[in-house]
Parts: sequence; structure tokens; C-alpha cells
Amino acid sequence: MLNVDTHVLLYAVTSGLTAAERRLLGREPWSMSAIVLWEIAKLAQLGRIVVDLDDADVRRVLSRVHVWPLTREIALMSTHLDFAGDPADELIAATSVVHHIPLVTRDRAIRKSKMVPFAAL
Repeated sequence: MLNVDTHVLLYAVTSGLTAAERRLLGREPWSMSAIVLWEIAKLAQLGRIVVDLDDADVRRVLSRVHVWPLTREIALMSTHLDFAGDPADELIAATSVVHHIPLVTRDRAIRKSKMVPFAAL
């Protein structure tokens, strides 16, 4: 199983994945932190993206993605990471650490982490 961050999920929905990302994501089931859903809704509300969580194609993609709830362990881990990011990124990364699942992200700050398990592209 892979943990996808918000931007990778958005790239998947909008056909913006790289060839390497498509191959990787085609081999494993996907998961995401619950905060990803909030972040997509918020980015759409702010007009930064044009993705509707009620859109049939988006709902079809999301129906195949396991959603990890925010737990006490994830909240605590997010405060002990070896990088600083926005709170959503920290919760997404902490989800990978707590559940021992590789994260798929393009975020350079997160990718510098020695704590977060990453999927090899």
C-alpha cells in the first residue's frame, strides 16, 4: 500500500502524473490521510484548484483509496518529524511513519526527511 499526498492525488485525478508515478501507483493500492480530503476541499474553496469532491470521476478515484483517520499517534508523531512543513503535510508524513507505509510526494521539504518512508520512483 502507498500513501499519497494531496498533490499526487490531485495529479492522479487531473492526469498530471509523471510516467514513473503512473507505474508506481499502478502497482499498489493507494491510501491517504483524512486531512487530504479537507485540503482538497479548502483549496477548491479558495479557488486555487478546480476539483469538486462531488464530481463523479473524483468520487470514483476516491472510492478506491483507503483513508487513514487522524489519530492520537499521528498527531503526536507530526510534532516529532525531522522537517518543518504546513500542518497538513506534517500529518500526511506522520501517517506514513505511524503506519509504516511509503509516501508518494514531490514535496522537497518532506523528501529530505530521514524518518518518513518513501516510495521509490
